[in-house]
Parts: sequence; C-alpha cells; structure tokens
Amino acid sequence: MKDILIIDDVVTLGLMLKTWFLKKGFQARTAISISDAKKNIQEQKPDLIISDLRLPDGSGLDLIKWVKEHYSDIVIIVMTSYADIQTAVECIRAGAYDYVAKPLNPEEVLKKLKTLENSEEKTVSQSSRPASVNNNQNIGFIRGNSVEYKKVYEYVDLVAPTNLSVFIKGDSGVGKEHIARLIHEKSHRAAGPFVPVDCGVMSKELSASDFFGHIRGSFTGAIQDKKGHFVEANKGTLFLDEIGNLSVDTQMQLLRVLQEKKIKPVGANKEIPVDVRVVTATNEDMDKAIASGKFRSDLFHRLNEFMIQVPTLEECKEDISLFAHHFLQIANAEINKNVIGFDEKTLELFQSYNWPGNIRELKNVVFKLTLVSQEQIIKSELLKETVPAIYNYKHSNHLASVKDAQEIERIKEALKKANNNKSKAAALLEIDRKTLYKRMTLYNIEG
Repeated sequence: MKDILIIDDVVTLGLMLKTWFLKKGFQARTAISISDAKKNIQEQKPDLIISDLRLPDGSGLDLIKWVKEHYSDIVIIVMTSYADIQTAVECIRAGAYDYVAKPLNPEEVLKKLKTLENSEEKTVSQSSRPASVNNNQNIGFIRGNSVEYKKVYEYVDLVAPTNLSVFIKGDSGVGKEHIARLIHEKSHRAAGPFVPVDCGVMSKELSASDFFGHIRGSFTGAIQDKKGHFVEANKGTLFLDEIGNLSVDTQMQLLRVLQEKKIKPVGANKEIPVDVRVVTATNEDMDKAIASGKFRSDLFHRLNEFMIQVPTLEECKEDISLFAHHFLQIANAEINKNVIGFDEKTLELFQSYNWPGNIRELKNVVFKLTLVSQEQIIKSELLKETVPAIYNYKHSNHLASVKDAQEIERIKEALKKANNNKSKAAALLEIDRKTLYKRMTLYNIEG
C-alpha cells in the first residue's frame, strides 16, 4: 500500500484529498508548508509526495530539489495552475515524476499512480519504508497548527522522556487524556501500560481498593483478589483525571505511595514495590481547592513537577477547520459514510461559535452531521436543521453586542445629564442606584 504525503497550505483541500485517498486504500497524511513537510518526511518517509507549487515558506521546486537530494526514491507529483506550467516543467527536470493541473481531479492522480505502478522503472520499493509507523499519523490523532497547540506539543516533547510527574490543566473537553497518552507514547515507558482513571466517579469507600487492590475476604464483597490501578500500570503510566475529586484520606494514601513507591493492598500484610509514572489532570482551580483545605498542598506539589496548560478551542480558532475535517474522516470510517467536506458557510459558522464543550463538542457535532448527511458536502442548511444553536450563534451574539452597546450609551447619556450624580442618573434610567452601579461595573463605565 502506498504511503502518500499531500502538501498544500489550503487545509480544506489537503484534508479532502487525504480522505479520498484513504477511501481508496492508501495511507495518506498532510503538511501545510515546506518546513512541515521536511519534518514529516524525516519522521516517516512516504512513497509518494503530491505537492502544491506555491507554499507559504517557499517554492515547491525548492522542496523537490531537497527531497531528491536526501530521498531520491520518493516519487513526486506536482499540483499546479495553468499559469505555473513552465515551473511545473522545471520541477520535472528537477526530478518530479509528473504534474496535475488545478482544480485537482483526484481520479487523474489515481490514473497516474496506476501508470506508475505498471512501470518497472518507476515502481516504488515498499521495503524502503520504516517498519514502525509514527503513532502521530494514525487516524485517531492530528496535531493543531496554532501557536497555542504547538507550545503544548513542545512541552510534551520536552517532558515525555523524563520521569517528572505532569499536571495537565484545562477546561472540560479540551483533550487532557489525549495529551496524557502522548506523554506516555513518547516516554521510555511506551511499551508499558497506560491506565486512565476517572477520579470523578470513584467512591470514597472503595478508592483504596481501586488504587491499591485487595485480597480475598478483606471486606464484605471481596470474593476474590483484585489488582489495583497501580499494579495494572506498573512499568507504565497512570493517568488520574479529575484529581481534585479525591477525598482527603485518599490523597494522603496517594502521597505516601508516591514517596515510598510501594503499595499495600487492602487486607494484605506485605507491601508491593511499584514503578509507575503518574500524570494528573483537572479543570478545577487548584489554588482555591488548596486554600479551602479540599486538596493537600504537599500532594499537589508532588503531582505538579511540570504543568501543561491545554488551550480551549476558542483560543485556537485557526485549528477548527483542521480538527473538523479530521473528525469527519474518523466519522466516515466508524459509521461507513463517504462525506468529503463542509461548505464555506458551515466552516464560517464553526469559526464564529464559542465551543463551550471544546474539542469534544466539535467531534460530537461533526459525527452528528456526518450521520444525517445525505450528500458528500455538509452544507449550512443541514447545520441549521441538526445543530441550530451553532447556526444561530453568530446572529444572536451580534444582537447581544448591539443591545449591550445601546445600554452603555444610555447609561453614559444619563450620567452626563445628571452631571455624574448616580442617584439622579438611576432615576433617569428608571432603575435603582444599586442596579446602576452593577451595570457600570459590568460594562466598565467610569464615573
């Protein structure tokens, strides 16, 4: 099976091509620039590159020369507009196999690939590919391109090879478990188990048994021996989500295990040594939890040897289209559909929405739209029928902004007429003085 790298700075086009090639049985991934492409190629050498000629950080011709210098057996097909035909010819002279005109017809590319496979001289050797596939290129994962996400990945790469305990902070739905898995996969413990635990649903009475295990007969209902999460995660990573929900008693037990690196199952006489890296996450305000006595400060400092703050989706608007197409690809595979993209208005509405549920909400919306879509392109009309809250958000948000602006103007006008006397201004506005102060604070009005 051919491994294809598609290089184009138009994210929507790249992801649509990727989806199309995956449906045809190829492995496919995308890059948006020359620097991104070089890194991609170095991590996992493709059999075939399909590249646009005009890229944000240089010419496709420069990339071809670099590829042919370092990886002479990679086949390259160039995408070009009519105006760039002469440059496309130069690319072929530099080592490209062929070119295709834009707007691109994927079937034309497939014909060229079949011609390529039938040519003994141009056949790409599958043995040149690495034995192991980079986990970051599988269907379940895609990297965000925003500055905020790149910072997160830099921190992951920095801390993963160490044994430091990592504390992941972020709102609900931002993908904290995903970041924890990345840390595990990039660590020297990657061959060991990754054990996720939701502390939010853990009962106070059974937490010791859940964490450390128990022996048969140690309490009512213990009809057989049980391994705890620490034993299950031995030589690997234990991910504790919503860590702020643990009882103070459990926190004390957890602190002791982290210090001693030994556990004692409920009802047992002997301690068991464990080698576990702990990664934790929460969306709570831990400073407030510590100040109120809800969470032990010594345990927090033990868990927080390195912190990673995961951004909200609203902070990374430029990644919404990328993530939406990625989830579309997953949805197609899981529910056996063949939807290839979104129309411009739908993507525009995605961009304008505030996504309170973050990436999890975006994934759920894309799955829902993919399931009900009867066409290959998801249109805004379908979004209006299926998720009206997103369709109407931009309009309602605009109306709210207009209303706020009008209210601010009314308050300022009343204050001016009353010569900044709050009681008189409140009377003019037909509200009480206390309400006026609240609204002045809300709208940051001085006076």
